[in-house]
Amino acid sequence: MQITEIPVTCLVDSGDKLGEGCFWDVASQTLWWLDAIVPSAIHRLHVASGNYRKWQFNEMVTSMAMRKDGSLIVGSFKGINVFEPQTGALTPIRALEPDKPGNRGNDGACDARGRFWFGTMMNNVGPLGDDLPITASSGTLFRVDADHSVTAMAHDIGVSNGPCWSPDNRTFYFTDSMAQVIWAYDFDLDAGTISNRRVLSDTKDYGYPDGATVDAGGFIWSARWEGSCVLRIDPKGRIDRVVPMPAKRVTNVCFGGAKLDTLYVTTSRLHVEDIRLPLQGGLFCFDPGTTGFEKHAFAG
Repeated sequence: MQITEIPVTCLVDSGDKLGEGCFWDVASQTLWWLDAIVPSAIHRLHVASGNYRKWQFNEMVTSMAMRKDGSLIVGSFKGINVFEPQTGALTPIRALEPDKPGNRGNDGACDARGRFWFGTMMNNVGPLGDDLPITASSGTLFRVDADHSVTAMAHDIGVSNGPCWSPDNRTFYFTDSMAQVIWAYDFDLDAGTISNRRVLSDTKDYGYPDGATVDAGGFIWSARWEGSCVLRIDPKGRIDRVVPMPAKRVTNVCFGGAKLDTLYVTTSRLHVEDIRLPLQGGLFCFDPGTTGFEKHAFAG
């Protein structure tokens, strides 16, 4: 394991209270990310030209993926939605856990068959962005299929984060940030099922594991909430690299760029006052020295 002092650039000083949900759209060569705290926002940046746009909403938006028609599937506080960039409309299509009003949605991503894996958690954000205590592991990991049917895949989750897959689609990784664990599961791509859960990484030395992605070598890149860094973890759970970041709360990562050889990183400025870190809440990027994958689109 080595601490790698890679030059890190703040690409957009977006001031996000809780930046999240980043993904790269190869077709349009644009980067998408969001700010989850109300008034929440979806950001879009064409990196080459600098063309930038933002849409705002009165409900938390927490994760998203491209759809084949250019719209987005968006996980939110209450459930699953479709966002249409041309009109700015966010349309609910499926509520989740109406019997658990104290829960909210969090991170999500699509598998190689276009199913959206979306996790919930006890809501920890008050009306003014204030912190609320998480007193139970009440979250569930759901699989949303192309027909919008929903299947619960895992239960008793504290803070759902970081769904991603190995390059051969045989392993599914999923993070419970509250438990400070990245889990690995056997993954059946055809059936869309997970089994044989085991601990991939449970280090407590680098904050809390948050969003994650996988590179072409099968290594997991883990954003570290309160850890001021991004970790690269090998498929056996060993820490390969530590990349320091100019933000305390590092929230999510994705590969992008023309060759998928840039790592983009979202951060949070929520309740962090540190004059030494003036760009917290911004969107950052660095050269990871490897390539990754475009995140899959939703099939529905």
